[in-house]
Amino acid sequence: MPLKAAELQIIGLAGIKEVAPGDPLAMLIVQAATGCGLSPADGDILVVAQKIVSKAEGRLVELRQVEPSPQAQEWAEAWNRDPRLIECVLRESRRVVRMERGVIIVETRHGFICANAGVDTSNVPPGWASLLPVDPDASARRIANNIHEQSGFRVGVIISDTFGRPWREGLVNVAIGVAGVAPLLDYRGHVDACGKELHATVIAIADELASAAELLMGKALHTPVVLIRGLKLPQREGSARQLVRSPEQDLFR
Repeated sequence: MPLKAAELQIIGLAGIKEVAPGDPLAMLIVQAATGCGLSPADGDILVVAQKIVSKAEGRLVELRQVEPSPQAQEWAEAWNRDPRLIECVLRESRRVVRMERGVIIVETRHGFICANAGVDTSNVPPGWASLLPVDPDASARRIANNIHEQSGFRVGVIISDTFGRPWREGLVNVAIGVAGVAPLLDYRGHVDACGKELHATVIAIADELASAAELLMGKALHTPVVLIRGLKLPQREGSARQLVRSPEQDLFR
């Protein structure tokens, strides 16, 4: 009898309208799935682009309302940047990791290390900027709970955003909010194919799923939600904070 190949489905949910503050994301996602001939099922994982979460939660800033600080003005003049955007970045940051060659790398209030604290002007009206959700884990839980209320099914939710990576070119999507799925797969204590015990292998499965979903999201494909089906993961609360390395273990801090 032939072996059955492993299979994983990654499905972009088309048809989600332009999201505005106050829009019910869970309802929009269920409607988009139905429009694609799908229905959420237990064990499905939904990867949701940060931008529509921020829009729905009103995490938008009109730049003309921003008063730049002297620090923001000085840095913007040095690198020909908009001082109002720099001010938004500084306000969203816990600490500045590095400011050089026109790039600001910061630690956000959530503990993420990224460029510009996630402040972004893409896919928002001119003169506006979007900020990361205040609590992306809570946002993911809210979406998952609302989908359960509407459909009766328990799904995992990953909120993804695009981050750069030290020492490597290009951007990838990573998980900044997680609910209903374990963000890490811990293989420590297991044995490999040669019978050797594993001591350090912990896979960031939430980041891997976020990056896989980006293949169907893109920056201009208008597919801000992707459904992943067929991956058997433990259903648990989970948190993107589990993906942030503690200062005690961070050799590069």
